[in-house]
Amino acid sequence: MSTPQRRPVRPPAPAGAVAAAAAQAVGDASVEAYPRIVATLIRVTGDWALAEDCAQEALAVALERWPTDGVPANPGGWLMTVARNRALDVLRRATVERRKLHDLALLTPPEGQPGPAVPEDVVDDRLRLIFTCCHPALAIDARVALTLRTVCGVPTSDIARLLLVNESTMTRRLTRARTRIAQAGIPYRVPSGPALTERLPGVLAVLYLLFTRGYVVDGEPAFADEAVRLARLLDRLMPKQSEVAALLALFLLQHSRRDARRDTAGNLLTLERQDRARWDRAAIAEGLAALDRVRHDGPYAWQARIAACHATAPSADATDWLAIARAYDALIGIRPSPVIALNRAVAHGYAYGPYAGLSLLDAAQAGGGLNGNPLAVAVRADLVARQGDRLRAAALFKEAAAMVGSDAERRALLDRAHELAG
Repeated sequence: MSTPQRRPVRPPAPAGAVAAAAAQAVGDASVEAYPRIVATLIRVTGDWALAEDCAQEALAVALERWPTDGVPANPGGWLMTVARNRALDVLRRATVERRKLHDLALLTPPEGQPGPAVPEDVVDDRLRLIFTCCHPALAIDARVALTLRTVCGVPTSDIARLLLVNESTMTRRLTRARTRIAQAGIPYRVPSGPALTERLPGVLAVLYLLFTRGYVVDGEPAFADEAVRLARLLDRLMPKQSEVAALLALFLLQHSRRDARRDTAGNLLTLERQDRARWDRAAIAEGLAALDRVRHDGPYAWQARIAACHATAPSADATDWLAIARAYDALIGIRPSPVIALNRAVAHGYAYGPYAGLSLLDAAQAGGGLNGNPLAVAVRADLVARQGDRLRAAALFKEAAAMVGSDAERRALLDRAHELAG
């Protein structure tokens, strides 16, 4: 008689592994739950500090309980319940008006359920929160910091590091921003009509700044990641706003190249030297789909179209520089700036030849807005090299290298100089 086969008994997971899994679950839940909880509690209580404190306490309780009790079936709802209960306790002790207590009580989960689902209007709450954080009454750095802290849930210490200040300074900035919102009576709402048209560009500018700070050579990728996430959220909440879709498309098309911008040794690679097989094709497809929904010719729309020309070119030689040059011609007409003028000179240099590019570069530098800009020197070096003057181009690349603050950029510029001089 054969011996019955027994299934192997799986040993219990080590305590450390259970704690790590619970911590990971808390982290995953907090990405979506934290800003939603904060947005909801701010709407109900009007108290920013209380909302953030209760959300943080809910995460702390989860870190304490989930390793032993297990991860709940509805992690976000569980966190909302804990945060709501904490807010109720604080408000009861403070004997605040009954209206807030009533509204909080409405978030109580039905009997026998693990926690409330996120209320339907929380999505609107988050949109209200974005517009409040990005109010023009606040300085641009305060808008960025408040958006990262309140909407994205980024810890104050991380925001301080990313914005190059110490934590106490950042804490004071955030406190001043919240106080400014309260004292100025800034409404917690999404504006409508002409006010929305007036305010939306400011919101998009904050997201653009977030993305740019994360995408630059030595930028913190978390900035760019959060900008993409917020742009997706804004696009979902405002699907009929073309510039929102355009901004999302621009972010995705640019972000698709992030992993290909350096070689295995960490050296910077220019666009024509990147391995296009490493570009994120899913991000490109999502970006192009967003761009297809754009019906207006705003500044982000033109930038997204330029990015799309690069993203869809099978090789550097196949890039449609004529289309890019025309896009920059349109862009500079609606958003003139020294940087746009510089990029337009590059595009015309590739579309119509280096002499055309140098002519536009001279005009761009005439106003003084590009004085001391190493990129302008590097662009001139590239155009001069394409004219055939390799030695002068090498000298210009060395001049640009002496002006940059990034080691990676300096190495890339010096490598180009050595190639031309060799």
